[in-house]
Amino acid sequence: MAKENFPLIFERSQEGRTSYNLPALDVPEVDLEEEITDGYVRKVDAELPEVDELELMRHYTGLSNRNYGILSGFYPLGSCTMKYNPVINEDVARLPGFSHIHPYQDTSTVQGALEMMYDLQVHLEEITGMHEISLQPAAGSQGEWTSLMMIKAFHESNGDFDRDEVIVPDSAHGTNPASATIAGFKTIEVKSNDKGLVDVEDLKRVVNDKTAALMLTNPNTLGLFETEITEMAEIVHGVGGKLFYDGANLNAIMGYSRPGDMGFDAVHLNLHKTFTGPHGGGGPGSGPIGVSKELAPFLPKPVVREKDGVYDFNYDLPQSIGNVKSYYGNFGIYLRAYTYIRTMGAEGLKRVSEYAVLNANYLMRNLEKEYELPFTQHCKHEFVLSGSKQKEKGVRTSDIAKRLIDNNIHPPTVYFPLIVDEAMMIEPTETESKETLDNFISVMNEINKEAEENPDVVLDAPHNATVGRLDETQAARKPVLRYQKED
Repeated sequence: MAKENFPLIFERSQEGRTSYNLPALDVPEVDLEEEITDGYVRKVDAELPEVDELELMRHYTGLSNRNYGILSGFYPLGSCTMKYNPVINEDVARLPGFSHIHPYQDTSTVQGALEMMYDLQVHLEEITGMHEISLQPAAGSQGEWTSLMMIKAFHESNGDFDRDEVIVPDSAHGTNPASATIAGFKTIEVKSNDKGLVDVEDLKRVVNDKTAALMLTNPNTLGLFETEITEMAEIVHGVGGKLFYDGANLNAIMGYSRPGDMGFDAVHLNLHKTFTGPHGGGGPGSGPIGVSKELAPFLPKPVVREKDGVYDFNYDLPQSIGNVKSYYGNFGIYLRAYTYIRTMGAEGLKRVSEYAVLNANYLMRNLEKEYELPFTQHCKHEFVLSGSKQKEKGVRTSDIAKRLIDNNIHPPTVYFPLIVDEAMMIEPTETESKETLDNFISVMNEINKEAEENPDVVLDAPHNATVGRLDETQAARKPVLRYQKED
């Protein structure tokens, strides 16, 4: 979209125009500079655009049209689970009894909200097989960190202060080593074998009496189920360590397998992914954690408790690691997740897993004909292709991603996991139709054909996006974070 066809709001400004009409002032005017001396009063008026209401609305609508979301088209972003968020979730979150309450109200006046939170905890305990749940963490990454801090507190409560190592697979999410580092641990890498799974022999090599925990998602970031998970749990527990479950991929196993039954001691969940809270745009997220009975005393406080039909916050947790989120977490996301769980029911959540796995395998088997498939066994909810064949023709994975934009398809996750050359991590989710999947297959095959017969059309993509290819290095090093008027 050319700049002159979509002028920004400053460029639409015309002196004297306004988009609001305030009533006449009915209180005495005050000289703010005399009354307020803290230095926060502007000395001159802000240079704001002068536009009418219609131009203002066109500006924001135009900006929204430049964005791409799950309601714009297919969004196969691997490991991020960009799936449809049912509208009924939004209706429930906007009910006055939920949307008009405040965290400082007396708990006797918000029993319905507390009952919902408590019931959500119970449902998540059943889904994960964990002993207790805390809803507090604001995102999956914070859920990881919170879990590790609890594991650290557990070890220290036993006088075990030398456990400063956390084992992370070489295919792990980047947040795993980051969370471990922020929690004060050293990250120890464990290798994957030729099937894309954790190399159990290498795990035996790296565990020792300094091992605090193993961080793992199952299925892993290649979309493959760790079939030797119970043996891995025995190995880590055998040296006194704990197992942490990264719940990013829980949508592949709901109703069929539970982290608690696999031997995990702590788990985080992404309510804004698996359980259909809004995802992206910087939030709001929600990353509840579930823990074993052994770790429960260290949960963030408060936790919601029920006694004789009355719900309240329990702060009496002397070994708690403390509060990790203001108030009690992102309440609106709880409501959306709770609505989803209650709407789907137990059988519905099982079907979520079934269709997520079916859709992923359908794509994988149709795309392996033209693209390299590093690991050929059946996948779970996602899979990883390699653009190595296309790279030989001069077209790289990043070029394929840009060309998908021209076809109204969001690119998959690219160049991750790092252990796959020219990786494309594709997750169709359970909410997409066969027609959408067939279109994606057709587009991917057409891009492969273009790479052979007309590579320039791929190398110059995208052709019809708002902007073309950006200088990503400059954007990272010298970002332009605000509007700047041209001279």
